[in-house]
Amino acid sequence: MPRSTSAIVAAEFFARGVQPVLPVGDGLVLRAWLRRDGPEVFAAFQDPAIQRWHARTAESVEEAGDWVDTWAKAWDGGVDAHWAVADSRSGRIAGRVALRHMDLHEGLAGVAYWVVPSARGRGIAPRAVRALSAWAFEVAGFHRLELQHSVHNSPSCRVASKSGFALEGVNRSSALHEDGWHDMHMHARVRGDWPGEAAEAESLRDNGNSRAATEEMPSIAAVRVSGRFGSAGR
Repeated sequence: MPRSTSAIVAAEFFARGVQPVLPVGDGLVLRAWLRRDGPEVFAAFQDPAIQRWHARTAESVEEAGDWVDTWAKAWDGGVDAHWAVADSRSGRIAGRVALRHMDLHEGLAGVAYWVVPSARGRGIAPRAVRALSAWAFEVAGFHRLELQHSVHNSPSCRVASKSGFALEGVNRSSALHEDGWHDMHMHARVRGDWPGEAAEAESLRDNGNSRAATEEMPSIAAVRVSGRFGSAGR
């Protein structure tokens, strides 16, 4: 059945475009995932707290590598868009940020993220979420981004607040974790909410990097030991 409104974000934006590299500051960028990131993803998901909030475990480096492949390929389908938060020189992983369950017609997506233990305490998660949000609103053209986390996940609540996501309410018993059903905080940003959003996005719009450029980054050296920061998404 034909819709009476046109899509907010064109599907061709993802199907025909390359995934950009977005600057985060402090020597970090958001870039497309590479298969060689698998060992660091495996290490991060050995952390019981990351497992707790994401309700997911990696049984092997190979399995984590398969996740990475799936994240990298999701861009073309216009369903999810996943970025590695990585050191721009060494390529080592500091975390992940993503747009999940994208509804391009409605211009709606969910935000998910995590940060590896050795990178915590530097404000990486809020900066990554703000950079992704600016790109999503001002470059891709999304209208609304949602961020949900367990009501018991205080670090994620702080990240949401620092990233300009207003708390809109509580979704009761809406996410199943290892210890049972959790109420979830619902935070959201609508395009134009964040002061200076357009100016922040201008540098992202002009960024000429592409997915191919990430292949030139140095190989990842060591696997990190795991630990915990706030994370959102499953």
